[in-house]
Amino acid sequence: MKPLLSFVIATLFIAGPAFSQESETSEEPSVWEVISMPDSDNLSDFLWQSRPIVVFADSENDPRFEQQLALLQEQADALAERDVVILTDTDPSVTSDLRKKLRPRGFMMVLIGKDGGIKLRKASPWDVREVSRVIDKMPMRQREVRERRTAEE
Repeated sequence: MKPLLSFVIATLFIAGPAFSQESETSEEPSVWEVISMPDSDNLSDFLWQSRPIVVFADSENDPRFEQQLALLQEQADALAERDVVILTDTDPSVTSDLRKKLRPRGFMMVLIGKDGGIKLRKASPWDVREVSRVIDKMPMRQREVRERRTAEE
């Protein structure tokens, strides 16, 4: 398995048609209907386009890592609405660019703004509601919401 796994939150409109009938009959969308693999794990590739959430752990089996991914997947649509990209790194033996820049120690979740600045660092799992509150307080997100409202009127 790759030492650095990356996920991008995608909307159901893009990913939905590519899946089997089993996912269409289910009441809740499967995780793979809202999450797909990105082309890059370089933070500069997401600048001004997405808000990366980077989840670090020393192992894929870390309970906090598993809990964090489960929490993010539960409300993937809320993250997609906020242009969130999820990147994960569970191999501390490989010194990735993300590890060099963000310097995690064990489990860590980092929210990075569209401007490339670190907006939040947490050593314990956070749910989407808490992350969304942080994002919604950002000036750029407030501007996006205002622009969307104006376009709808």
